[in-house]
Amino acid sequence: MIELPVVDYRLFASDSLEDQRAFATAFGDSLRTHGFGVVSGHPIARERIERAFSLIEAFFALPFSEKNQCLVPESEGNRGYVPFGAERAVGARVADLKEFFHVGQERPAPSANLLPNRWPAGSLAFREELSALYLDFERTARGLLTAIARYLGLADDHFASMITGGDSILRLIHYPPVPADAPGGAIRAAAHEDINLITLLAEGSTGGLELFARDGQWHPVQSLRGHLVINAGDMLQRASHGRIRSTTHRVVNPKGDNRARFSIPFFTHPRPDVVLAPMEPEPGYAGPAFSAITAGDYLRERLSAIKAPTES
Repeated sequence: MIELPVVDYRLFASDSLEDQRAFATAFGDSLRTHGFGVVSGHPIARERIERAFSLIEAFFALPFSEKNQCLVPESEGNRGYVPFGAERAVGARVADLKEFFHVGQERPAPSANLLPNRWPAGSLAFREELSALYLDFERTARGLLTAIARYLGLADDHFASMITGGDSILRLIHYPPVPADAPGGAIRAAAHEDINLITLLAEGSTGGLELFARDGQWHPVQSLRGHLVINAGDMLQRASHGRIRSTTHRVVNPKGDNRARFSIPFFTHPRPDVVLAPMEPEPGYAGPAFSAITAGDYLRERLSAIKAPTES
């Protein structure tokens, strides 16, 4: 088992430059070594996260006809409700065993040209609580990106400025009990790497998240309730020219008690017009050579690859 270090965000929020440096080093080292890190003491209130879990559990318990009112086909899955079986990992033969709901930027940059959110009818609490949670995640992500920039020797706002008005996504996921007629080999989330800069994850009632480590083995990601699990995405790997890697991960089916699982990841995305310009490679770097590309073009390339195939 891999024990990811738990780093206290309150160090970075303190007035002590020494404490801030200690956080940036420990957090950056964890991302560089594992592609993952665990953060305690973060500024998102535990009560807000718990209320969000209650709201999403109630939403996913609605009849499909009601959930489907929040479908936004023109967003290609980036806003509103996305039904069970509509997403698969790149290269996966079958779709993931999950349904989810996407909340995007309520006030995007004028140049972003993003679609508005679609909210469940008659649930003001859903909109208010999850809009507030989105902003809390975004603020926390901005702080973590600042710490990563310091770790890499860049200006504080190098990454944080990219997400102002950007297309970050709050994803509310429901993994129902695995159906008896699930296709062979189907799991809750097949092996994949995230597209974005970093992902902040508040996990729900059950485990199942695993990372593929450098030893060539799958390892469960352990965290206490209230901690955030952070992982690096492909955009950060590209921008750092491989200094921080995007690690393959998955969510496996439950062993024993076939219970539902809920989780809340926040995918931190730049504005579509931001150019992901890679740093110079480190001496002796032998990995892939990364070229500059806009975040919008890169996102479109990746999203087109993960659409589930249409049944004939």
